[in-house]
Parts: sequence; C-alpha cells; structure tokens
Amino acid sequence: MRQRHRTTRLLGSLLLVAAASVSVVGAAPSAAPATATPLGRVVPAPAKVTPAGHPYKITSSTRIRVDDTRESRRIGEYLAGILRPSTGYRLPITSRGKGGIQLRLAKGGFGAEGYRLVSGVSGVTITASKPAGLFHGVQTLRQLLPAAVEKTSRQPGPWQIAGGTIEDSPRYAYRGAMLDVSRHFFTVDQVKRYIDELALYKINTLHLHLSDDQGWRIAINSWPRLATYGGSTEVGGGTGGHYTKDDYKEIVRYASSRFLEVVPEIDMPGHTNAALASYADLNCDGVAPPLYTGTDVGFSSLCVGKDLTYSFVDDVIRELAAITPGRYLHIGGDEAHSTSHEDYVKFMDRVQPIVTKYGKTVIAWHQITGAHPVKGALAQYWGLDDTDAAEKAQVAEAAKNGTGLILSPADRVYLDMKYTEETPLGQDWAGLVEVRRSYDWDPGNYLAGVPGSAIRGVEAPLWSETIVTSANIDYMAFPRLPGVAELGWSPASTHDWDTYKVRLAAQAPRWDALGIDYYRSPQVPWPAS
Repeated sequence: MRQRHRTTRLLGSLLLVAAASVSVVGAAPSAAPATATPLGRVVPAPAKVTPAGHPYKITSSTRIRVDDTRESRRIGEYLAGILRPSTGYRLPITSRGKGGIQLRLAKGGFGAEGYRLVSGVSGVTITASKPAGLFHGVQTLRQLLPAAVEKTSRQPGPWQIAGGTIEDSPRYAYRGAMLDVSRHFFTVDQVKRYIDELALYKINTLHLHLSDDQGWRIAINSWPRLATYGGSTEVGGGTGGHYTKDDYKEIVRYASSRFLEVVPEIDMPGHTNAALASYADLNCDGVAPPLYTGTDVGFSSLCVGKDLTYSFVDDVIRELAAITPGRYLHIGGDEAHSTSHEDYVKFMDRVQPIVTKYGKTVIAWHQITGAHPVKGALAQYWGLDDTDAAEKAQVAEAAKNGTGLILSPADRVYLDMKYTEETPLGQDWAGLVEVRRSYDWDPGNYLAGVPGSAIRGVEAPLWSETIVTSANIDYMAFPRLPGVAELGWSPASTHDWDTYKVRLAAQAPRWDALGIDYYRSPQVPWPAS
C-alpha cells in the first residue's frame, strides 16, 4: 500500500465524431460550440445511447418538476443549486405540470442505481427506481450541459441538452475511492470537496483511512488519548488533527446526500504506532514508543497475546460502528511485518467476529486471504501486475470459496503514484502510472482464476505521504479518477482507450470551471486553453 510494494458501434461512432470538436493542445482556440454536447460524450460511458430529435434548451421559463417524494424533491434542489448561479434562471421546483426538467421515481427495471434520461424539444425526463439512480442521472445531465454550468457566476449559455435517450446502470455495485487522512490530516470541508468530485463520476463509496502509524483521526470516547495524543501529529511533524464524532457524522451525512457510503478503516494489527504511543499497555512490553512522523512501514504491531488488545479493538469497533450507518468496516491487515504469520491468523480470527457482532461486514486488505476470511468478508487486492503468483493464487482460492474482491492494483489505480519521473508529488514504488495505464485494464479478467462473480468492484486509493492540500488531491486524482470510475460503472463493451481519451479531454473545461487542478497528460488530446 504505501510502500506497497468495443465500445458498441453506436457509441464508438458518436465519440469519433465528438473527437472532431476537441482541439489538441497547441491548436488555436475555437469558439464555444453552437450545438449540444453529444449524448455519448459522458464519463463514465453510458450503457446505451440513442440519439434522436432536437435538443432541449433550458430557459428562464424552465421548471424543475419532481414527484411527490422527499427524495425526488431533495435531488431537484441539488440540481437547482448547480444550475441557478450559472444560468441566472429561477428554475422553480414544482410537482405540477409537464415539460422542463422532470425527475421521476417509478417502478421499473432500473435497479438500485440505474436511470433513463430522455431529452427532446419539450423537456428532459430522468426516471429511476431508486433515489441513487435519479442522482446519477443528474450527474449525466450536468455533463451534457456546457462546462460553464459549473461556475458560480452568471454565464451566457445557451444551455442545450442533446435529444435522445440514455439507458444506464452500473457494471459493479462497489465503486470506491479511498482518502488517507492519517499520513496528513484533511478537514471536514476538504473531505466534502472530494466527495463532490467523486459524485460527479458516479462513485458510490468513500473509504476513509482513519488510523496509521502517523496519526489516529477519530475520537473514541473509551480511549480518548487515541485522538488527542495519537492524532496530534502527521508526516513531517505537522500538528495533525482528528475528527470528533460530530465531525465524522457530518462527513457521513454529506456523503449520503451525494449517495456515497462511508467505509471507515482502522488498520491493524500493523500500522498502529499512533495507538501504541497513546497507550503503553497496548504494547507487549508495556512501553509506549514515541510518536512517528516518517513514512516507513511494517514496524508496528498490536500485542496479539494480550486480552487487553481485544478489549481495545472491541471498544473501537463498537463506537465506530455506532456512528457508521453503512454496511462495511475495514480492518486493514496489510504489511503486518512485525507480526508472525501465526499471530496474524490468530488476531484476524478474533477480530473479524467483533466486526460482525456489531452488525458490519468485514473488509480487509487482501492479506486477509492468508488467514480465514469470515463469511461475507471482502478482500481488497492492492498487489501489482507482477505480484508473486503464489500470493495471487491465494487470493483466487479465497474468491472461489466465497470471499468477494475489491480491486485496487497499486500499479494501476493508486492515485498517489507518480505519473512520470518528473511528477512533483507522489511515490513510485509501484511504478509510474500514466493515465492510459490507469484506465487500460479490465477488472473482470485481471486476476487469473478468480470467478467474475467474486469481483464486487474497484477502488482508487490516495495515500497522503506527499499530499497536503486539496490542490494536491486534485492533481493526483485527476485525470485518473474518472477512468477508474468508468471501469466500475460502464459495460466492458464500452472499454476503449482511443474513444475514452476524447471523452476525458472534454472534461477539462468542467474541471477548470470547478477549480480542479489536474495533470495535463500528453496522452490526452486536451482542448486548447
């Protein structure tokens, strides 16, 4: 982890046509397009696109029409909050009449997150079976509008949405991003900003790495020094910080409003120096080590033989589970180099039932497959393309026996890996990860011997040894994050680098409008500034 160590013919033709409207870096600036954005120029790629008829144009008379549900109205308010500043229109929300922008919840074959978007001269209708699908449809609607719609001041428009139909649903149910708040601490507002960026690309899970050697970031009432002392520093010796329970609840609430589920991680038995420094009795010798601000890994371990260790784990999981409405709790389990294999197995066998006792499903890094994953547990694979065959075989065997997998190969989707040798941020222990490499792999056949049914989805972790600011987060996440989102959402048949890079390039003006800094990869035909 830290040192861890075709398209369909229709969509393809749409995107090739779209390529003609995207000028490469160095070309003369072109006027704003007079035509609507093609329906297929969306990230992630929709499952089915059928262009037809004339576009719909948002005007001063447009209404946002919702059905008589609280969820539909709330999503309508969210959409209005995006559209009003840039269009300058009132866009009142109503449950009466027809036309305009309609958001409808209806029984049908859309699944938990799918939607249908139909656009024509008289209006746009987004229909879904569940609120999450309606919200994802709104994200598609955003991308079909000019990038200036994201700005907070009035823009000239016009605000056209191409005519036709999009029918869409995700390939995988788990589409995640991880933010390491332990190496460097990020405030509630910084986390919220990242949540909004994730939501734009239909990511539905935020994995928060809340504890590590360098900092403990969540208040635990029964062990208060974890946060006040263990959270008092970070990599390089900064002041660190931690979330109160109310802070954490606010992150969870905000993520839920964007239809993301928060997965908290308490890494153990290794990566625990902040806890060991906070409470001497957690150490086998009863001596607390000093706080740690470096970046080495694998030197710390909870004392597997002490009963106090499991009282500690029980308290932490109990308190964290009580403020986490989501299904999952991540217990780490990676790089436990200071724990013998026998002790590692013993520890995981005792800790997993604690997680299930408090009503949560276990997630752990893929080293858990070397122990005894409990029924329903998910293993998160972070190995490399060339990881030892025996280790991959161990993961595959666990998958065959019912353990679900989340794929996070470090040399593909670790967002803290440098793009090139010249990248000023990040690390390179897993290799250099340019945009194409991050996108150009298939989760469905990545690990030999793993049945497709075992793959639950993908996740893009961002470790923070060198990440200090929101601008740092943006630069390392973009433009790779949207590609990972597409791997999780879009059908395998849409996976094609040559058409994807055109759609990706078209996202750049939107990032500019949103104030998102990004790496201008020479592999992508970015529009002229």
